[in-house]
Amino acid sequence: MRTIKPAPVRRSVEVQASPERAFEVFASGIGRWWPPSHTIGKGKLKTVVIEPQVGGRWYGEDEDGATTEWGQVLAFEPPSRLLLAWQISSDWRFDAQIVTEVELRFTPIAAGITRVELEHRNLERLGPKLEEARAALESPNGWGAIMKLYAITAEAA
Repeated sequence: MRTIKPAPVRRSVEVQASPERAFEVFASGIGRWWPPSHTIGKGKLKTVVIEPQVGGRWYGEDEDGATTEWGQVLAFEPPSRLLLAWQISSDWRFDAQIVTEVELRFTPIAAGITRVELEHRNLERLGPKLEEARAALESPNGWGAIMKLYAITAEAA
């Protein structure tokens, strides 16, 4: 029996910012706009960090200073592309053995306007609770909401 590979979750926004600025707000400024409710840490989320190099960590830091790994940077190509390993299981815990990918592409579409496209793929790696996890990623509170918060911050920057 052949397993059908699930379609990636895709979202995009257009922001009034150059690709350089749009990339910077996403990668270096993620702690300014990432919703504190979206964490797998045990404490209250203080900030989110993406270390700016291949092999860098992607993690949340709680108000008490505890850090929780979320994944790592697979490609860091400012201002056009960022590829992150999402190493969060369908049970919403860090799992170094799971690697789905979150790719962001920053494409200029007009003077001062950038399309930011997100693709979360390889979801079959989430295992038996794949559909439940995919539904959460696609829900109104999932990637769509996160990209809206990002867009608001990118345009205000």
